[in-house]
Amino acid sequence: MSLEFVLATHNAKKVREFQRIVGERMPGVAVHPYDGPQPVEDGLTFAENALIKARAAAGHTGRVALADDSGICVDVLNGMPGIFSARWAGLSAGDEANFRLLLAQVSDIRRPRRGAEFRCAIALVVPESLLPGGHEFVAEGRWRGGLAYEPRGSHGFGYDPIFEPEGLEITSAELTPAEKDAQSHRSRAFTELLPELERVAARLG
Repeated sequence: MSLEFVLATHNAKKVREFQRIVGERMPGVAVHPYDGPQPVEDGLTFAENALIKARAAAGHTGRVALADDSGICVDVLNGMPGIFSARWAGLSAGDEANFRLLLAQVSDIRRPRRGAEFRCAIALVVPESLLPGGHEFVAEGRWRGGLAYEPRGSHGFGYDPIFEPEGLEITSAELTPAEKDAQSHRSRAFTELLPELERVAARLG
């Protein structure tokens, strides 16, 4: 299959994860990192923010664009941090500051009330320069689990060190990259997206 797209993120770890997932499911498809301007993510859902980013990248590069918007949603916090996951401890905060603040906020909550899930929306945007009228599609995935009491593991990024996938007693940061790719919210969203990507590749020839 011949298809190239730009991934609308400046997060190098997310680029590598996408490259692994895409390489496994769509051999020969090229994933290019995006170095253009970042739009204001003022959507109210993961899907809205993913579309904002993908539209910006497609418009800036003239290429097929994918954008992921994802985060962790905690039951006792009514689904927060949600779309604010990446900046939960402040606009310039890093991963560790974010997950340690979240752990502090639920420090008095014990199992089984520490339920949480990762959610991901992946938006596909094909610019009009490549396909008359353009094309947009959004796929979503969820990964159910709960919050650990302390961070563990050195793989992954974001909230991986404090997220225990359902049915496991380890965090997603303790999974190997291949193990995570096989079950993560991002992988599940990409599975939903894959048939649409194949249709777009066929239309673009």
